[in-house]
Amino acid sequence: MELWLDASIDGQNVANGSTRVWEGRAHDVAEVVLDDHRAQEEALSLIGMVPWVLVRCSDWTMIPLENLVAASRGSGTRIAVAITNEVDLAGAAFALEHGVDAILVTDDLWEAAREMAEPRESSGDSSDSAPASVATAAITSIESGGVGERVCIDLIERLDDGEGIAIGSVAEVLCLVHGETVPSDYVPTRPFRVNAGAVHSYALMADGSTRYLSELSAGEDVAIVSSDGSRRSATIGRLKIERRPFLLVRYLSGDSEGQIIAQQAETVRLVTPSGGQISITDAAAGDEISILCDQRMRHMGIALEGGMVEK
Repeated sequence: MELWLDASIDGQNVANGSTRVWEGRAHDVAEVVLDDHRAQEEALSLIGMVPWVLVRCSDWTMIPLENLVAASRGSGTRIAVAITNEVDLAGAAFALEHGVDAILVTDDLWEAAREMAEPRESSGDSSDSAPASVATAAITSIESGGVGERVCIDLIERLDDGEGIAIGSVAEVLCLVHGETVPSDYVPTRPFRVNAGAVHSYALMADGSTRYLSELSAGEDVAIVSSDGSRRSATIGRLKIERRPFLLVRYLSGDSEGQIIAQQAETVRLVTPSGGQISITDAAAGDEISILCDQRMRHMGIALEGGMVEK
């Protein structure tokens, strides 16, 4: 982490070890005063466009800073933040375990900032980590999941057999929910539909981020995943949200345990390692299903290196 000395304020002494002496402007730095959500959107819009974004917070808040740190990973843009109170140094230096790329301080905070910037073990950048991969999990239990709001994702194109959307309650191990492509004696096929599950569940988007099912809307692109790991994108045409009874399915892959709360219905099927599918009402402990493994933590749906426990 770099240390910048704020020389734009009169009376500052140049400190030894400063990476940059900030005099109020630089050709490679865009400065944003972060005082409301519109300013956050402005800062986010600059990521990937400029080498540095320098953030000044009129009222110190962590969440916008964490959002910027997450969005900047792998973008080529680095985040600097101006700190005026010593208590805020740790929050900036360790935001989302990664921290900002530079801290701008006046000379009265220099020593405290230098201690905070001491070299530390880095958890790395999500852009360098292995991508999510399809693996096999064994179902460990199936039980009642209560009654709640279920989301069906209707796409503007049809799915093939063996394809589904990665859905679940644990971002590290999402399971593949099969499209409604399989004929039934009771209802016609809906090859454009995935009965995705409860509103709190994660869904994998086409850009590799995750979103809650409750956040999705028509026109957004989700990732379509097959048991062999191949992916493509498809656009949402409609969402159907209705109250339905649920089943809670728990599954295990290695040391990673996941779960999905899906509608208790014969037409809800999970993709299997062979490329087939199994109805959630026919599944039992010991059955194998395909899951998408990703060991990274997530912030606002963006994958980052770091630890996170969900259960």
